[in-house]
Amino acid sequence: MTTYGFHASQEQISPAQLLRDVQHAETAGFTAAMSSDHFFPWSQRQGHSGFTFSWLGAALASTTIPIGSVCAPGQRYHPAVVAQATATLGQMFPGRYWTALGAGQAMNEHITGQRWLNQEDRRRRLEESADIIRRLHAGEWITAHRGLVTVEDAYLYDRPATEGQTENSVPLYATSITPASAERAAAWADGMITLNQPGGAHYEVLDAYRQAGGEGPVMLQIHLSWAETDQQAQQIAYDQWRTNIFGPPLDQDLPTPQHFDSAADEVGLQTVLDAVWTSSSPAAHTEWIAEAAERFEATYLHHVGQDQAPFLDTFGEEVLPNLRSN
Repeated sequence: MTTYGFHASQEQISPAQLLRDVQHAETAGFTAAMSSDHFFPWSQRQGHSGFTFSWLGAALASTTIPIGSVCAPGQRYHPAVVAQATATLGQMFPGRYWTALGAGQAMNEHITGQRWLNQEDRRRRLEESADIIRRLHAGEWITAHRGLVTVEDAYLYDRPATEGQTENSVPLYATSITPASAERAAAWADGMITLNQPGGAHYEVLDAYRQAGGEGPVMLQIHLSWAETDQQAQQIAYDQWRTNIFGPPLDQDLPTPQHFDSAADEVGLQTVLDAVWTSSSPAAHTEWIAEAAERFEATYLHHVGQDQAPFLDTFGEEVLPNLRSN
């Protein structure tokens, strides 16, 4: 059966409120959650960027559902630090935490002052980091590693395996937006997550992963907007998400929220509606999500508004039961 999860958007909602939201999501009937990981929001209008790993500890401790998160190891986070953080969560919350690794975006990574690498080197750094994380999770002492990242004498004393769990109890998934990245992910990742894109391009990403030999679970993050009226739903989508409709290289290379706000000055409403599934009709959302669920093993629903409670209640009462009865 498809998992229907809640997406916790760190860049849009304060950590304290988002903690209440994920608790609300569980009571509303969502059976999983995932979290973004941002240093900056996409827009000054969003105005938040809580520290994801701190939030995850509180979220996992105050719910019973599995919760995963995206992460970009290599620049803002050294992969050994990612390995330690994720192993600690995996040990404390057995079988409930996963991480999806990506190559990162300048808006979150440039703060270290290191050079922002070209796309090919970023992908190579991701693959190198994933290997380091997996080796540390497995209990290996890494004496010296020299590459796009450097590791010296790293070892994790606390891992999920030290509590009698399997050594792979923290799955390392890949975040993939393009078929090219999904094809590469098939070689190293335990599964893949992508997001809904105009024209159903997310199915092309899924196909690329499978055709390249990827056998792990495939998941879909769905950007959507719901409100009492179509006009309100459209206003929410346009206000909150018009800065997040750009593809590479723009979305990869812009460094600050102000840059994204400037780039979005000429974005029209229809462009946003192509990227965000928008309607006041719970039945319409049910139909769209059900179609995606036919091919993805988990869907994480992201209402792009900042007030999550009405969405959670409505979808808990009118969307999730119908999806599960299909």
